[in-house]
Amino acid sequence: MASTRLPEASAAVDRFDIAVVGGGMVGATFALALAETPLRVVVVESVAHASQGQPSFDDRTTALGNASRRIFEALGIWDRIAREAAPIRAIHVSDAGRFGFARLDAREQGIPAFGYVAANRVIGAALWERLAASRVALRVPASVEGIEIGAERVDLALRGGPHGPTHPESLTARLVVAADGAESQVRRAAAIDARIKDYDQVALVANVATDRPHDGTAFERFTPSGPLALLPLADGSYTVVWARSRAEGQEGLRLEDRAFLGALQQHFGWRAGRFVRAGRRAAYPLKLSRAEAVVGSRAVLIGNAAQALHPVAGQGFNLGVRDAAVLAEVLAGAGADPGAPDVLRRFAEQRAVDRGGVVAFTDGLVRLFGDSRAPIAAARNLGLLLFDLAPPAKSALARISTGFGGGTPRLARGLPLQ
Repeated sequence: MASTRLPEASAAVDRFDIAVVGGGMVGATFALALAETPLRVVVVESVAHASQGQPSFDDRTTALGNASRRIFEALGIWDRIAREAAPIRAIHVSDAGRFGFARLDAREQGIPAFGYVAANRVIGAALWERLAASRVALRVPASVEGIEIGAERVDLALRGGPHGPTHPESLTARLVVAADGAESQVRRAAAIDARIKDYDQVALVANVATDRPHDGTAFERFTPSGPLALLPLADGSYTVVWARSRAEGQEGLRLEDRAFLGALQQHFGWRAGRFVRAGRRAAYPLKLSRAEAVVGSRAVLIGNAAQALHPVAGQGFNLGVRDAAVLAEVLAGAGADPGAPDVLRRFAEQRAVDRGGVVAFTDGLVRLFGDSRAPIAAARNLGLLLFDLAPPAKSALARISTGFGGGTPRLARGLPLQ
C-alpha cells in the first residue's frame, strides 16, 4: 500500500472512522456535514482558522452558487454568512474590443439571485464556529508528519494539536479524506497522480470602489490578456479577479493605486462607473490540476485535492462543496466501514459526470476566449449575441450552480443526509 514514512510517535493512538486532512472551506464543510452522524470524525489542519496566515480564509471572496447556499442552509451556517454576502442579481458577459455581449437577469429565471459573494474569512468563521461546537474532533494547529495507508486502516503521525508543537501524536482511521489542496500530501501518499495544465497566468485580486454603488451585477469581461471579473460586495464595492500573464501580474502588484485603477479602467471600461479606490492586491498562479482518480485504497479526494480550476466561471469552490455533500451522504449510509472499496466506488461514480462537466466547461472557456484568431473571435462574439437572444440557453446556464449531472446532493435539496 502507498505511504509516506511515519516518524516516531507517542504510544497512545486515537481511533477514528474518518480523518479529514485539511480544514479549509471544503474540508470544514464535509466534516460539519457528518457532525450529527455516529461516525467519529477528526479534522487535522496546520493553521488556525482565525490566523492571518490561514490561506483558505484570507481576503479573497467566493461566489457561492444556489446549491452551495442550500447546503450551508442545511448545515445551519447560512444566516451567519448572509449578513455579509452580496446577491448576484444579474450577470453581464462581454468580449473587450468586440461587439459580442450577453446579459442574464435572475428575475427572468424566477430566482432571487444567481448566487452570493462572500469573503472567505466570513465563510471560514461561520464553518469553524459551528465545528468548534460540534462533536467533531479537532487537531488545530497540527501538521501531518507521515501517512501510512494499509488494507484495513490509515495511520497518521501528527506534530502539534492538543499536546503542543513538540509532542507527536498518532491517529488511525478507516478512511482518510484529502481536503488539503492542489498540492495534496494525502494524494501523494495514496499514489494518485495529477495532471497539471499551467495557464501561464496569475489571478490579480483586489477590492475596488467605484463612484457609484453596484446594483448586484457581476461582470465577466474577456480581455486580450485574460478574463476580468468584477463581483459585487456587500458594502457596495467590487472584488476584482483579473487573469494576467505572470509579468503583467507582477507589474499590477507594483503599480501605485492610481496607475492600477487607470489600467483597470482601460481594460474593463465604464459599465461599473469610475474606479476610485483600490484595496490590497495579491496574485495567485492559475493552473488546472486534475487528479487521475478521486479515490484510492482507504483514501478519497475532494475540493482542490481532486481538481483545482481556473476562476473564470467561479465554479471551483462550488464543485468542491458538492464533492463534500455527496461524500458525506454516501458515508452516512455506508455502514460499519466507511473506507470499503464499494463505498468509495459509489462516491466516484456519483461525482464523475459533474466533475468532468465542470472541468471541461471551465477549461473550454479559457481556451475559447484566449484564442485571438479573427475567425474564432467573430464566431464566439456571434455566439454571445445569439445566447443573449435565447431564453432556453440562459435558463440552462443559470442551472450550472446545481451541477452538470450525476444527481443533486440531498443537502442541496434541503434534505437530511439520510
